[in-house]
Amino acid sequence: MEVSNETDLHAIDKALTPWRQGDCVLGEHWFLFRIALNAPITEEAAQAAVEGVDAGEADVRGFMVATQTCDIIRSCADRHFVEVCPLEEVDANKLDEIQRGRRPNYAFISGVAENALVADLDRVMTVEKAVLASWDRVQGCHDDDEVRRLAMALARKRSRFAFPDDFVKLASKLQDRMSSKHSKESDEGRALRALREIRVRATPSWDADHIEITLLFIPNKDEPNFDKQGWAQYLEAWLDRVPESGRFETIVGLIQTLDDLTARDYVESDPLDLDHLSRPATP
Repeated sequence: MEVSNETDLHAIDKALTPWRQGDCVLGEHWFLFRIALNAPITEEAAQAAVEGVDAGEADVRGFMVATQTCDIIRSCADRHFVEVCPLEEVDANKLDEIQRGRRPNYAFISGVAENALVADLDRVMTVEKAVLASWDRVQGCHDDDEVRRLAMALARKRSRFAFPDDFVKLASKLQDRMSSKHSKESDEGRALRALREIRVRATPSWDADHIEITLLFIPNKDEPNFDKQGWAQYLEAWLDRVPESGRFETIVGLIQTLDDLTARDYVESDPLDLDHLSRPATP
């Protein structure tokens, strides 16, 4: 089969010039994926299996481009494909959690946030660049900070730290409390929404027989609901959900802004998310 000629490829490259990582397309689109005919999992897979087709199609609201900008704008003669993630509509509370980086299987995209849409990073589809060139571009990120946050979200999705099972069990009550209180119109709920992130540091290491756990609660310093001294009561309540147990002989909690943290504190700790804990499946 004849491929596009040089003129066609040049036109595709030109059309892709303004596209950047995080840019989106809106409208009626289809996410395609392979399935096992004998074991369909999703509704779309079940329908495809009935039809005897080993590929499913899911109706989605659009796509976000996950490929790095430098690879998008490289000539399609050399780099033929881009990766896209489907956009999913979420409620206001979940959108807020995703914006704050607490749902690592999603990415917040300011360019489509007014439509309550986020990128579902669990689903990735590959398309040829000619497909992307035919779409109407919606700018996803509007400044360097948003570009940086998206890059971090994409990297974090692939490089999340796997917490040990005994810490998963230890932290489960804290996770449940924060999940239940986060959207409440209470002082604690507002304090939780003012958090930028929660980080965990294990000393001397996660493999040690005797471990000191430090939980770093990091608020956004410019949040109107941030009061470092007033948060002492919340910190005490949160630490009550993480009792000393087993290898974890000491549990320490600190409220620190990014200005308070040292670079060592940050790089030697790992983010704790509302859905960070992969709890073992119940038999």
